[in-house]
Amino acid sequence: MPGNAPVGGWTTLIDDIVAGKWTNPETGERATVPYESIVIGESLQGREADLVAGLELGERYTIVADAQTFDAMGARVEKALKSLGPVDTVILDHPHADMAAVHDLTEKLARSEAVIAVGSGTINDLCKFVTGRTNRRYAVFGTAASMNGYTSTTASITLENGLKVSLPSHAPSGFFIDLGVTAAAPAYLSAAGFADCLVRSVAQVDWWMSHRLLGTLYSTVPYIIQEDDERELNRRAAGIATGDIAANGYLHRVLALCGLGISFTGMSNHGSMGEHQVSHYIDCFARDKHPGTLHGQQVGVATLSMARLQRIFLDSETPPQIRPSRIVPQAMARRMGAEVAAQCYQEIQPKIFDARGAAEINEKLATLWPVLRAELNAFALPVAEMEQLLRDAGGPMTAADLGLPVEIYREALIYSREMRNRYSFLDIAADTGMLEDFAGGEA
Repeated sequence: MPGNAPVGGWTTLIDDIVAGKWTNPETGERATVPYESIVIGESLQGREADLVAGLELGERYTIVADAQTFDAMGARVEKALKSLGPVDTVILDHPHADMAAVHDLTEKLARSEAVIAVGSGTINDLCKFVTGRTNRRYAVFGTAASMNGYTSTTASITLENGLKVSLPSHAPSGFFIDLGVTAAAPAYLSAAGFADCLVRSVAQVDWWMSHRLLGTLYSTVPYIIQEDDERELNRRAAGIATGDIAANGYLHRVLALCGLGISFTGMSNHGSMGEHQVSHYIDCFARDKHPGTLHGQQVGVATLSMARLQRIFLDSETPPQIRPSRIVPQAMARRMGAEVAAQCYQEIQPKIFDARGAAEINEKLATLWPVLRAELNAFALPVAEMEQLLRDAGGPMTAADLGLPVEIYREALIYSREMRNRYSFLDIAADTGMLEDFAGGEA
């Protein structure tokens, strides 16, 4: 392997996890994950047919791509698979990962046997969700390192009512990355993927805080499997902006390992807490003011805001003091629409505290804070370091960089906690009464 790759190649450790040879340190048992083949190489030229044939998906192939991903790699895959059998190609026109597109693709793939997705976020989520609903295996050739959903067992889909949610789905049988292709993709795509990795620090702080205060599930495994590669990736952040092959290789490793983490926990909390709620709010409720930015780009900006917010609390020796939660269903309905608001309000009930619940949290904080603060500080990267990393990778840093009106971004910071039952420092800040003032200083 080239000198820039990890010892053992780009899928070292990943191969052991997929093969069931890696021992979960929390259980002492061998890992089992629902994947058959994950291949990351500096070039997969000439290997496409063999990679797919080894999965035994079927004898007739349907490639799903959009115009850009077909040009990037789809045509090459189409040509290669013709040596295996008949190949049909479905080219989606500017697809969105919503239920309308799900229904459309379900019809297009009604008689398809072996589905091969060629593309990143939207293409993969649609193929994953449609094949999962119909109990068919599929494979994906990634064309950009723009998101960590390739290896996850969930699909991010926008429902008919406009609410974007992570729905249970299934993993691809095969996940294949040609680093020459993905490194040549527009740099903003890789920068979005890098931002989706940068969240580790703030997500881990949120998740551990939730575990300690509310007793929610927490697992170290997703962090253990990616920690070495996270350091290597951050060291090479500037290479993301320049299309460096090695930087993109480590980016794909972290993205893949983050996705594999869901197999151990059944949830995405290790890489999706307060910062992702902000991005989801923008996607759901910015409406005609949405600038068309990628999820990862929005997550990057929100990650920096979350880091600054968490720092306010972690720099204080005095524990936070929360008050009963002030969440008004009627106000939620005005912002979200009645149907979505009702669904979200039901979802967040466990983290709405009355006077008694607030008192119990405050009692825990008073007892735990010195230890909890030290534990959380151990997870946190310095804000200035995170800002420099995202800047080096070429990612947007502010709402203005996104092209998003600042009032929409501030609204997302204040109200995104009302969307999901994930307890983060957005909730702590809101219930202490300082979130609005904090949001007013973010731009």
